[in-house]
Amino acid sequence: MDFNDTPAEAEYRSVARAWLEANASEYRDPPETAWKLPEFIERSKAWQAKKHAAGYTGITWPKAFGGQGLGPMQSIIYGQEESRFHAPSGLYSIGLGMCIPTVFTHGSAAVAERYVPKALVGDEVWCQLFSEPSAGSDLAGIRTRAVKDGEDWVIDGQKVWTSFAHASDYGIVVCRTDPNVPKHKGLTMFIVDMKAPGMEIRGIKQMSGGSDFNEVFFTGVRVKDTHRLGDVGNGWKVALTTLMHERLAVGGKPRHAPGYETLMKLARSVEAPVGGPAIEAGDVRQRIAQSYINDQGIKLTQMRALSALSRGQMPGPEQSISKVVVAKTMQDMASFALDLAGGDGFVTGADADPELAKLQGSYLGAAGLRIAGGTDEILRNIIAERVLGLPGDLRPDKDLPFNAAA
Repeated sequence: MDFNDTPAEAEYRSVARAWLEANASEYRDPPETAWKLPEFIERSKAWQAKKHAAGYTGITWPKAFGGQGLGPMQSIIYGQEESRFHAPSGLYSIGLGMCIPTVFTHGSAAVAERYVPKALVGDEVWCQLFSEPSAGSDLAGIRTRAVKDGEDWVIDGQKVWTSFAHASDYGIVVCRTDPNVPKHKGLTMFIVDMKAPGMEIRGIKQMSGGSDFNEVFFTGVRVKDTHRLGDVGNGWKVALTTLMHERLAVGGKPRHAPGYETLMKLARSVEAPVGGPAIEAGDVRQRIAQSYINDQGIKLTQMRALSALSRGQMPGPEQSISKVVVAKTMQDMASFALDLAGGDGFVTGADADPELAKLQGSYLGAAGLRIAGGTDEILRNIIAERVLGLPGDLRPDKDLPFNAAA
């Protein structure tokens, strides 16, 4: 495992860093107040257009689709450099990271020509419509149905936990098109207009105060067959393209999430019950050390993935280890830090200490992170079966027709 950039990578990093220093200075510090949705969308689109003009969008995409045709290491290097700023890139993370690669991989040339360029420059925002109230970890158990009607498909059903649905123009949706075959074989994926008649989007208020997730209801929503991605009944294979990109996206630590350094700073500033700075207490030092060890384990596991990418390989299922450890470490560390802060850890709003407010957000947000992109339980199954080689879990409904198993 080589932690150093090659000469070509070092040059790319130097150029990207210089461009960001010159163009992202307004995002050097976090915003003092949260941007409201219209302002957030406006700032996001402006930043995406600026990146596109400079050649920092679609870095790994084929040039035929407007991308840069570079390798994954260049994309990772740019992401690392941009993470030093608080630029508004999150609005496009799902669309450009997961949805659009699925569109140009499985859609027709006409569909790719219509949608890919506008998404890349930031004119159109996309979301991913997969999870349902009764089908989250078991994605193949979805019940949202699509029925063929002439040259159209008519979609009825419900999706949930759809990030940025309220801000999106289009989405990719996986539906059940044949309930008479095993659940993995009766699925088909489509492109859907998020403002089409019959679409209803309801925001979900999170305990962290955010409202990025949504419920989406389909009532007689019509989609042209030309907007089908892949063959009828081949939606599981198409979905795996999306999920593969999602696995790469969710394995690492979220940008600007508090780390062990935050815990050290806090422990120096508060007093232990027995007197003196809390950092001098043995149990506090032990928790800081454990947070440091977990952070380093995550970092080195990510380095393993980067090493695979640098050799032209895809990272393996060990990515699931990072996801499990990241979310739990965030939650445990933030919980301990807020306990350490005592009553100050409960203060919210304008009177809250900025560092403690960040820890509160980390604590509450980590609960959702332990579900998003694969629950802890599912990821542990993946680690057990595909990393450790343990026997697979029993799946008695795997080969039954969906309508018989349900």
